[in-house]
Amino acid sequence: MVRLRVEGVSRSFRADPGVHDVNLTVAAGEIVALVGLNGAGKTTLLKLATGMLRPDRGRVLIGGVDISAMTSENWKGVGHFIDGPALYAELTVRQNLHLAALMRGTAPSAVDSTLTALGLERLADRRARQLSLGNRQRVGIAAALQHSPVLLILDEPANSLDPAGVLLLRDLLLERKDAGGGVLISSHHLDEVARLADRILVMNRGCLIGDLEPGGRDLERALFERLRLDDLSRVAR
Repeated sequence: MVRLRVEGVSRSFRADPGVHDVNLTVAAGEIVALVGLNGAGKTTLLKLATGMLRPDRGRVLIGGVDISAMTSENWKGVGHFIDGPALYAELTVRQNLHLAALMRGTAPSAVDSTLTALGLERLADRRARQLSLGNRQRVGIAAALQHSPVLLILDEPANSLDPAGVLLLRDLLLERKDAGGGVLISSHHLDEVARLADRILVMNRGCLIGDLEPGGRDLERALFERLRLDDLSRVAR
């Protein structure tokens, strides 16, 4: 089953390369990673995949449903974390997760198990504005995961996490995969996505330009060579 399908999607901006004619799929039980330099269009693509932006051309389907026809019930199966954690600064960690549960149709009783799973019990009654960047990141990830989404879309989720947090995130994403969820993740941590991803897609100047072998040697060199060749081909056009 295909959890996410992006078909010929383009979105242009005046001062940004946007994305151009992008096609990709994320299947059930699959983790797909997007890699590329800053400004390549990764975050824009993830926003298009979650309906935060609408494409100029092409379409996005989640679970076979065109994103323009998605109902609130359909959206309950999606979890996302884009542009950092969207938290209410004056609410506690527990209150933020409680609201996230209600918005996604999940019983608030799930909050306690989520706090435990993310190692946030001791911070449960602390206001979000008092948290470190790493702990804010953990809360944002918790909010995206606690309703057990069948499609999970994450933008640089390992940013600001300590080593223990990175390992915890890895385990949680693999659990989602094993439960039949599809995961689309953007990251600049090549070593980490190599351990997680079934496929690694390379993005440059708004286009998908190929893939990298997750088990390949020296992924950084392979990525930079792929980008160099793409830039050369653009100059030659």
